[in-house]
Amino acid sequence: MRASLFLVLLMASPADALDGAGFEASVTGQTLRWQSHGTPYGAEQYLRDRRVIWQSEGGACHYGTWTEPEPGRICFLYEHRDAPQCWRFEVAASGLSAQFLGLGQTRSLTEASRSAAPLNCPELGLGV
Repeated sequence: MRASLFLVLLMASPADALDGAGFEASVTGQTLRWQSHGTPYGAEQYLRDRRVIWQSEGGACHYGTWTEPEPGRICFLYEHRDAPQCWRFEVAASGLSAQFLGLGQTRSLTEASRSAAPLNCPELGLGV
């Protein structure tokens, strides 16, 4: 897995958005912790078949899925939301960075850490 992640990161230049295949190769089987301007934002566990579990910082866990409706646009749909949230992911010096693609909204996240350990989600019966 580390070898495939290294190849994905090596092939993408810092200004290139990851496409769905590159994003999938980079994150599947991993839990990434995200930060916004140095402040913890949340964590996401990336499962097989483009399934995810999102946990906002200090919040509850929610199942979701992701798709790539157009190249470089990765959209997440969670069970607790009606509309997808779309992001552009790029390779940064310290890992991945994400730029929110919502109308009139700007939000940038950076990868704070990654691990193969699952999220602790007692409400979902996971990591208890």
